Amino acid sequence: MTFPGSAVAPLVSLPAVLVEAFADGPCCGNGAAVVQLHQPMGDGALQAIARSLNQSETAFLLQQQGRWALRWFTPSCEVPLCGHATLAALLALGHWQQVAPGGRLELFTRSGPLAVALDASGSSGQLVLPSAGLLPAEPSAALIRLLHERLGGAPLAYWSSGLGYRVALLTPEAALAQLPGLAAELEGPDRGGLVLMQAIEKGSIDDLPSVLGRPADYQLRFFAPGLGIDEDPVTGSAHALVAPFWLDRLGRSSVVGWQCSPRPGGMVCDGASSGMIRLSGSGHLLWNGTLRVQADGSGADSWASLAACA
Repeated sequence: MTFPGSAVAPLVSLPAVLVEAFADGPCCGNGAAVVQLHQPMGDGALQAIARSLNQSETAFLLQQQGRWALRWFTPSCEVPLCGHATLAALLALGHWQQVAPGGRLELFTRSGPLAVALDASGSSGQLVLPSAGLLPAEPSAALIRLLHERLGGAPLAYWSSGLGYRVALLTPEAALAQLPGLAAELEGPDRGGLVLMQAIEKGSIDDLPSVLGRPADYQLRFFAPGLGIDEDPVTGSAHALVAPFWLDRLGRSSVVGWQCSPRPGGMVCDGASSGMIRLSGSGHLLWNGTLRVQADGSGADSWASLAACA
């Protein structure tokens, strides 16, 4: 692989895996590639690798000063937060024997330090993500019209968020799981991330989904064409964002979220410290190997700033 504008450099081999996160078996959940770097690499090199791997996110891990720094790239851009690729990174570190079963650590990211923990089996784990909070907003006329056409009604409520995502609450009767993709028809801020969610009421779904042995309380789908993702299969950051709403609405300290995408999966959501949500889920290692790419020693400053996070 030759990066645009780069000089010819020797090839290096980097450990890489593909983990299907928030899934209990193969070919479901949300796939994330995880690459372990031996030295800092520049943004152009990281973006080119993510584009070639063509997953919704590629996670890059680099150990510096005894700490693991983590960055996430979609095929088109770097993102500030990604839940499923964080779980994938944790499971990859367990696979590479960089964290022991039952171990805990912090991953240093552009969204601050994220606490993660690997379970005793090494096949599931926990991560604590920030929840940006929902801000009441008005849906656009275009979105109301689109939801009327596709689902037969307007949203019951609509919010914006500091994360940049927009959230619409649907009736439990809306056929969310059968909804065709919306990415091409979204306009304005909704293109940067639209969460459509609904309660799961007893008897409303024939085969009630479950996560880690617990039945789901709500389900959602997530569309983000503005981030280069027409539909994300299972989105940890979206569940962390909306979990406080469901915790409050159901009067519980723990809820189970399901993502009824074409590649479904889910997670258990618990309230953690103020403004944080603990997500628990499993993952499946789909493939394990190495990448052969050109060495790129640039980008040290941006990586060092992550390792220095307090």
